[in-house]
Amino acid sequence: MKGKLSPLLIILAAILWGTTGTAQALAPENAHPIAIGATRLAVGGIFLLVIVLIRGQLNVKDWPIKTTILAALSMALYQPLFFSAVTITGVAIGTVVAIGSAPILSGLLEWIFLKTHPAKVWWLSTFLSIIGCLMLFLNKESVYVDPVGIVLALGAGLSFACYTLVSRDMVQKYSSLSVIAVVFTLSAICLSPFLFVFDMSWIMSLRGVGVSLQLGIMATGVAYFLFAKGLVHVSSSTAVTLALIEPLTATLLGVFLLEETLNRTSWFGIFLLLLGIGILIWSSKNSSSQNENKKSKIASL
Repeated sequence: MKGKLSPLLIILAAILWGTTGTAQALAPENAHPIAIGATRLAVGGIFLLVIVLIRGQLNVKDWPIKTTILAALSMALYQPLFFSAVTITGVAIGTVVAIGSAPILSGLLEWIFLKTHPAKVWWLSTFLSIIGCLMLFLNKESVYVDPVGIVLALGAGLSFACYTLVSRDMVQKYSSLSVIAVVFTLSAICLSPFLFVFDMSWIMSLRGVGVSLQLGIMATGVAYFLFAKGLVHVSSSTAVTLALIEPLTATLLGVFLLEETLNRTSWFGIFLLLLGIGILIWSSKNSSSQNENKKSKIASL
């Protein structure tokens, strides 16, 4: 049963991630995107660490230091790379390259390091989802391709793919809550210098506090906890593809809350994105059912 719910947990996490764009749009005007990203990790890391300490689940005995540092650096790098890419080459291209490249890069990393080749259904669903994202975003603004922005966006996609691959190995051996608490606390420490570089006066306003708490607690703490729980029973490549529901959430929130409009191409992109995600969920449930049947047959023998 837990394995069947794992894709849904990842989708819920992606929905929460999808609120970040709307939250940033509602942030004070003097809030720099990188400063918002650093604040997000700081609030999220502190929130998770406090929860773990209250529940007494922090056990660092035999903790994999190298793996933890790699996961923390991957998450810390993702924030400035993504926000810088979006600033340089625009929201459309930056988001499509970063989020769209992550599933492919994740599949390649699994192939190289884990020697596992993604199934054909994964390639089909990932292709449909990425094309859907492309159609969804490229109609929002004029296309401007900047080589530096593309490289930064690819770096963001690789960072998220690395984080997913590394953290999946950790959550299978340790408590999911403990893993993300430690990783995000270290990531927040890595990005803490940005809090002194940019103007942080915005965080003292009522709107600034609200945005920081929403991004830190809901879009980071709760979201990545759900993502980590889902990773226990889902491969990293599948998880990253399911996470493509994030731009769909961001788009729909923009329509209903920020009064943005979508044309027919964008709506068709939403259809392809949902079709790709649906195929992946269907295949994941089938594989889980097959595994349970195999286990029951073995047990009966």
